[in-house]
Amino acid sequence: MQLRPLLLAIGIMTVLLGVAMLPCALIDWADKRPEAYVFSVSSFGAVFIGTCLWVLSRGEVQRTGQREGFLLTVLVWTALPAVAAIPFIASGMSFTDAMFESVSGLTTTGATVMTGLDSLPRGLLLWRSIIQWFGGIGIIVTAIAILPQLRVGGMQLFQLENSDRSGKFLPRVTDIATYLGLTYLIISLTCALVYYLCGMTWFDAICHAMTTMSAGGYSTHDASFGYFNDTPAAYAATFFMFVAGLPFSLLAMLLLQGRIRPMLSDPQPRLYALIALGLASVIVIYHEAVVDPPIFNHVFHGFKEALFNIISVMTGTGYASAPYDTWGTPVMAIVLGATFVGGCAGSAACGLKMFRLEIASKAMLAYSQRMVQPHRRSPIKYGGKTVDEDTLQSVMVFMFLYFATFLISAALLGLDGLDAMTAISGAATTLSNVGPGLGPINGPSGTFQDFSDFATWVCTINMLLGRLEFVVVFVVLTRRFWRG
Repeated sequence: MQLRPLLLAIGIMTVLLGVAMLPCALIDWADKRPEAYVFSVSSFGAVFIGTCLWVLSRGEVQRTGQREGFLLTVLVWTALPAVAAIPFIASGMSFTDAMFESVSGLTTTGATVMTGLDSLPRGLLLWRSIIQWFGGIGIIVTAIAILPQLRVGGMQLFQLENSDRSGKFLPRVTDIATYLGLTYLIISLTCALVYYLCGMTWFDAICHAMTTMSAGGYSTHDASFGYFNDTPAAYAATFFMFVAGLPFSLLAMLLLQGRIRPMLSDPQPRLYALIALGLASVIVIYHEAVVDPPIFNHVFHGFKEALFNIISVMTGTGYASAPYDTWGTPVMAIVLGATFVGGCAGSAACGLKMFRLEIASKAMLAYSQRMVQPHRRSPIKYGGKTVDEDTLQSVMVFMFLYFATFLISAALLGLDGLDAMTAISGAATTLSNVGPGLGPINGPSGTFQDFSDFATWVCTINMLLGRLEFVVVFVVLTRRFWRG
């Protein structure tokens, strides 16, 4: 196995993280905060560590194979959170809480153990947003350029080929990364400008744009997006959160190549929009027909609140504009279900993803038809193409690992003394990289601060497993992987 390319990649990313700490140091120095030294020292340490790894990997870099791809994916998403945690540790947080916060940031989960955000140094608030934005583009590139080549979780459906460019995206990974990065930057800047025009300060607008487009959800205020309820920012956030859940390859084709047909012909965006609108409508209808007096002032207000929070949960952004855990048990069940659904493949969103849901539902339908008519052969199609057995198996393995991990982690949280709702929603929300749960402790108005160290590490591992699509991690942990 070639380790030199792996050290080189981790070294470069560590240096980038160190450089990204400099704006946080500058803003704390400008605010004359006594904590300004935290990011200066942390930046120097990260750049030094990254440079050392870079130097150790000097020499001719040989071509890597699939095994190196698996290992690199795992190492990057486990090593970088340790570097990102340095400022949190230097600010006085325990190692466990610092790792939880940095993993939550880089995996764009948005779960937090921090309170009193309104009074924290702006440098620390900016750092939380930066690592989410950094993690968001990393997730997108990994999902589109790397995971399909590793044949993970059915992602081979999105394998990028060198031929037939009219129906594909770009032939080389470097081109893909450039186009995705440019698209990500353009939409993020647009989001920040719109937020500013909606009444946010420039600082809040930039921070929230980074955490919106990464589907992260870290806010600069304890009230999350509820802080801006008196502004039209919620409408803008609903739109940009929805965009963050769309495939970024299709967004790049639309913005940079002027090609709208791939977006219209792909089945994922249609199903994604249909589920979001459907769930929001069900919540509004339930409250208008059943709840007396209704929580919402009028139907339009209710639909706005429901759509904002449903899209926030589906994409894993985790913003909360209202305490939706008080809207009734049926609504809590809907929100819990939306936690698993997720967005589109190749987006910043989380969860099972649209293509897996569609393939799994079609597979169950085909199986039920064969039970009635054993000799009938019903090919499973996705996007007009037949899904091969290898892809179908990958999807089913992914879903099995997803729900098995959910059940085990929920049981572990329950054994640690948490109530049933907190344990179930805590496992679901961290595994799906959503952020806030539904329990009395970690609901949309709460945090994970009161979790024990054991429960915090269970949730931390959950966040990594959910972001790495499970299969990658389990393959690396097998004995056969290291024997090969």
